[in-house]
Amino acid sequence: MRTRRTLGASALLASLLAVTTGSNAGADASANLACATQVVATWTLPQIANETIVVPVNATSIGSMGPAARAGYGGLLLFGTTAPPTLSSILATLQGQRPGHFTMMVMTDEEGGGVMRLTNLVSPFPWAQTMGHSATVARISAIARRVGTQLTGAGVNTDLAPVLDVDGRAVYPGSANPDGFRSFSGVPAVAAADGAAFMEGLMRANVTSVVKHFPGLGYSTRNTDYGPAATLPWSTLQSTGLVPFRQAIAHGATAVMLSNARVPGLSSLPSSISPAVIKVLRQTLGFHGLIVTDSLSAGAISALHLAEPAAAVRALGAGADLILFGSPSSPASSLARAGLISSAIVAAVTDGTLAKTTLVDAAAQVLAARNTVACPTPAG
Repeated sequence: MRTRRTLGASALLASLLAVTTGSNAGADASANLACATQVVATWTLPQIANETIVVPVNATSIGSMGPAARAGYGGLLLFGTTAPPTLSSILATLQGQRPGHFTMMVMTDEEGGGVMRLTNLVSPFPWAQTMGHSATVARISAIARRVGTQLTGAGVNTDLAPVLDVDGRAVYPGSANPDGFRSFSGVPAVAAADGAAFMEGLMRANVTSVVKHFPGLGYSTRNTDYGPAATLPWSTLQSTGLVPFRQAIAHGATAVMLSNARVPGLSSLPSSISPAVIKVLRQTLGFHGLIVTDSLSAGAISALHLAEPAAAVRALGAGADLILFGSPSSPASSLARAGLISSAIVAAVTDGTLAKTTLVDAAAQVLAARNTVACPTPAG
């Protein structure tokens, strides 16, 4: 079955993804981003900084996030396996409190198998590797569309999935291996086809799919949550880890998450703060959408003696758009840490460490990701 469905994957994906890759899609996105840039440029510096930050929160504490909504943070990241039955109405209220009533990104990790959130609202589905072994690309797309529909119904508009890493090891993810069962396959073409199908299914449900972890964590030396790690050599990634990202971008990917691993032969820095890695994504692969960091609280970042605020400034300066950090010990702690990150970004712009135009461009990417933005009317 694997051989039969792989041979037909390209044709089937072309059909499945036609809705997202129309001839006007790129032009529309470019025009929307241009208007978003004009709008963001009228905001105060703290407002612009806040738009680039995602605040982590346990779903059971979502009602405490009014201050995050009113401050104009770019997103909320939901943790935990249980959400309030009224999550959608709570999120609707929070969205209504956003400055300008622009929609913020509300995200979670629904990858399947052992990486699932909100299990009382989203039905279980298999590990990516299980789907990769047994399901057709059409079935994978259908599963993702069902997941996306349930997320949308709950008010969640962004899924930090699918994992596009190429890793065939049949193991549970852990400190030694960040992927294992999270990867669709150790075969680049299969991981590419299956990952693109999952992305497409989410997009059909109007959920932003954040494909990860660029430029590919498969067979990396360890899990970056626990400390420094390296990917396969850059020369090897050309024909392995990059393959799924090339395909996802070709089929209309709108958001990409970076890894926190260094890439031998390309960058000695974790990818989330590496100008060289982001340059490949923007210039070599031609990706024009939203670039999201992996968690800047990870061991691979703290090993460089970079606290979250300093790492955020480095990430934005390198070309990332949206900052992820931490896990939600409490709503107050998450809000306080987000405030420190925002203050550091503002200070960096004020002292010239970070160009204001760079920050505006990042915030505009975040705004455009979930909003159709009207350009300001010229005065007079």
